[in-house]
Amino acid sequence: MYPITAGNTNLRARIRIGLDRLRDNGFTELKGRSVGLLCNHASIGADLTHAIDALLPLHLNGHLNLAAVFGPQHGLWGHTQDNMIEWRGGTDARTGLTVHSLYGEHREPTDEMLDGVDTFVIDIPDVGARCYTFIWTAALCLKACSRKGIPVVVLDRPNPIGGAAAEGPVLDPAFASFIGLHPLPLRHGLTVGEVCLHIRNTCYPHLELGVVRMEGWSRKMRYRDTGLPWVAPSPNLPTPETATVYPGMALFEGAVYSEGRGTTTPFETFGQPGLDGWKLAERFNAIGLPGVRLRPVVFEPTFDKYRQELCGGCFVHVTDTQAFRPVWTAVTILQCLADIDGAGFGWREGPFEYEYEIPPIDILAGCSWIREGIGDMSTTEVRDRLDAESADFEPLRRDAILYTD
Repeated sequence: MYPITAGNTNLRARIRIGLDRLRDNGFTELKGRSVGLLCNHASIGADLTHAIDALLPLHLNGHLNLAAVFGPQHGLWGHTQDNMIEWRGGTDARTGLTVHSLYGEHREPTDEMLDGVDTFVIDIPDVGARCYTFIWTAALCLKACSRKGIPVVVLDRPNPIGGAAAEGPVLDPAFASFIGLHPLPLRHGLTVGEVCLHIRNTCYPHLELGVVRMEGWSRKMRYRDTGLPWVAPSPNLPTPETATVYPGMALFEGAVYSEGRGTTTPFETFGQPGLDGWKLAERFNAIGLPGVRLRPVVFEPTFDKYRQELCGGCFVHVTDTQAFRPVWTAVTILQCLADIDGAGFGWREGPFEYEYEIPPIDILAGCSWIREGIGDMSTTEVRDRLDAESADFEPLRRDAILYTD
């Protein structure tokens, strides 16, 4: 049983995240506590030290008890691909710690998993999209801790695509699933700590929740502005640029088109066999959506949809991150595809994220109106509806905001 210390490999970070602030203080707030920790491989500090390794010396010295570690989708170390690929917990060979999987048979911690835990710590990355499962794993931990009367501490991290804007649609509860348990805009514009605070406020008002805030983070910051090292939070989000397009391009997981899994640029690349990427790019670029252009590409996925088949499609180039609107962009691309691709256009069938009755596109969008309106709504009508839904949600979002600049 031994920790790994990365050392001060990055001292130029412009912000201090929750993990580093608590670590700099010697984890005083956790001493004498029996801790459950939700994290994954990307739960690192500015010097690349992992949250487990930061806490392990105190565990070994008896200053606190690291009672159990909990990991989300893709595994504690990010080793499993795609959706509905489950992993098992057990005893970690390196540290001897108990590790519980929260993806598969149990997505909410059981009472048995929480036995001996008197403080629950959440240090998990997010990418700013409602359909990314990590915030819902955190939400289910809040639910379990509320039931058990266990206080929760969230170590806050940046929203990699910024927190200055949100973009609908807002989840319709009729379409609730593991990629959307509570109403949030598809691009929610919150940090992990703020998401947890919103869920506490609206669902578990008696839960004792503390957020260790970041220092130096502003809502207009993109991840590359923070000076922090980037670790892909899951296998198909390799770069901050992937995260930028993800809240919209994730909708392509619910369509018959490849969302680029099996390429080196998932979600930025999309298409299918026989698609004319040049025709699509010309059609889309003529609309003139802000901050984005499409470039025709030809690609061959190594796995997932159209594995080892030659596909035509496009690459999403974001030219202005502040002006770019990922959801409006993705829906507009789907509208263009419906117009030009004829019989090639269609929606993927389920199951998807353990939902068997609801079409995958509706699960991802959190509504049915995008699927139903693709052939009938204008680009402007789509934008206006997205804006109206996010505006209606804004008072609730504002109630959870911890950073005002």
